[in-house]
Amino acid sequence: MAREIFETKRKALKINLNPDIYGTFAEIGAGQEVARNFFGAGAASGTIAKTMSAYDMAFSDAIYGAEESGRYVSRTRVNKMLTHEFDLLTERLHGEKYKSKKFFAFADTVTTLNFTKTNDPHGWIGIRFQHEAGGPVNDIVIHIRLLDSDSRLQTKVLGILGVNLIFAAYYYANNPQTMIESLVDNLSIGSVEIDLVKVTGPVFEHANERLLNLYLIAKGFAQAAIFKPDAHAAQIKDYLYKKNIIILRTKYRQKSNPNFDLFNLAVEQFKKNTGATENDTVVLIEVLMGNALDEENKITNEDLRYFAERAEYLCSTGNNIMVSNFQRNNHLAEFIQTFKPKHVGIATNTSNLKNIFNTENYNKDVYTNELLSYISGMFSKDVKLYAYPYLDKKTNEIITTENMPVADEAKPLFDFLVQNKYIVDIENYDEKFVKTV
Repeated sequence: MAREIFETKRKALKINLNPDIYGTFAEIGAGQEVARNFFGAGAASGTIAKTMSAYDMAFSDAIYGAEESGRYVSRTRVNKMLTHEFDLLTERLHGEKYKSKKFFAFADTVTTLNFTKTNDPHGWIGIRFQHEAGGPVNDIVIHIRLLDSDSRLQTKVLGILGVNLIFAAYYYANNPQTMIESLVDNLSIGSVEIDLVKVTGPVFEHANERLLNLYLIAKGFAQAAIFKPDAHAAQIKDYLYKKNIIILRTKYRQKSNPNFDLFNLAVEQFKKNTGATENDTVVLIEVLMGNALDEENKITNEDLRYFAERAEYLCSTGNNIMVSNFQRNNHLAEFIQTFKPKHVGIATNTSNLKNIFNTENYNKDVYTNELLSYISGMFSKDVKLYAYPYLDKKTNEIITTENMPVADEAKPLFDFLVQNKYIVDIENYDEKFVKTV
């Protein structure tokens, strides 16, 4: 049965009329839009113990402590806010009046679009809450990107998101998928991206963090998720910002392990060509969800479990794993460029290049436009393709860019990219590592 989606005002009012839900709102950077929704719904005195907004950094630091990184829109900041505000609640509110209360502290630290429209509007939103009166605490923290081109619209989106998060914490916490889905209730498509969710506490004892973050991609709330070697999700921008990045792409339901032997050669060649070091380089293995999302049927829980298990296994090999919905290399490259990387390398099989530079896989009437779109998106910045060879099972010949078949109309462009080292063959490989395609 389909879930009933309550309007924002109705959600806020339902919380306000619940005599057991009581807490604090602390909002920095985009007004007090979440608290405003609860005040506007009526009966807010039943829910709100305090609202505050410490805009001045000196005030903010005096309350929550200074940030070593100097970044106030950060996960560490929102966690400090949640800790401080929740501790004050439990320290100051005692007695008969509060014994049935399930306390919460809501916090957000957000930057909306500036006057010159030159920044990246994003923020961290979180709630620390009790699922039962006097019980242990649980946390939900999400990272968002605000996509509207007007700051007033962005603050409105933030207000709705906050109401959705508080409502989800108290009414959907036992169903993590519904909890994730409900975060965008009453929001228009394309107004926000949610690219990370973190949950802790006994109410989430059986929740799988990898599944939750993969569900963001499956529902179209995010384009990709990154899992560190310890299999925990990372916030993509923080993890990749201004780094050297090299990526090995793998397919949906790929049964074999990645060709680590050739990929390791690509990584070493990438470092040699760019001067990248171990400390400033992020090596990623990508698991492509895009093929599954492109099928007629919606992605299933079985698919999600497959991606979670695949990510966990690949993390166990000591690698960073990215699950994404980018079917084409140029879409991946355009996404990575938003993190202002130093250099980007994408390792790909030469057989994939053969498909790109041959007309048989395209409508011939639009092939030229498709190819130019691919090239402009792929190589607009310092991005290189590192092509590893394959063994042609029909001819028993190893195929590299030197002997790869290329359509006549694409040959001049392909030769230009190879000669100018936008496409680079992996060197010094052992033929025993070359696999059949």
